[in-house]
Amino acid sequence: MGCPNLPVDAKNQNGEKGCLFITVKGQGAFQRNFSSSIETPISMSDIQSLADASFCESVESGHSNQSDSAKIAQLLGITKAPVRMDSQCKYCSISRGDAEVYLRLPVSASYEEKIWDHASGSLLVAEAGGIVSDVHGKPLDFSKGRTLATNSGVVATHAEIHGKVIEAVQKVLFPEGKL
Repeated sequence: MGCPNLPVDAKNQNGEKGCLFITVKGQGAFQRNFSSSIETPISMSDIQSLADASFCESVESGHSNQSDSAKIAQLLGITKAPVRMDSQCKYCSISRGDAEVYLRLPVSASYEEKIWDHASGSLLVAEAGGIVSDVHGKPLDFSKGRTLATNSGVVATHAEIHGKVIEAVQKVLFPEGKL
């Protein structure tokens, strides 16, 4: 995946921009900048406490329910403001440890996510040590055609915290326990 506007080093927002993210199932996840052919292994950040976590979500409120994201963050004790960005760069950011959670929450019951928006990003996250599921904790099913017809929303996190994030998502999206 190419992210032409993503800083090579997240800690230096004014530095060189432009990253390419590479992954092959079972072979890890890598980043290289556009000006070099050197591939650097990447992995999700080693999170000790959800209070230290940060999350990213879509810039467009029409792509994800930002109000519910804020409630989930509060429930998890996450106090950092969300990083809002477009494209699959959200997957790239969490894969290299810039954030720990990516939430794309349903804005409508009828909307079906497109597979091309999530296929490569979900593999990158998995190879970097994370889990990608829908809001029910089910793996994304790319076998149903052009959309994720059997899934609702997307939750991507470090494997260690995925269960806790899904619990919080369930409490916010389904307060009566109704799935």
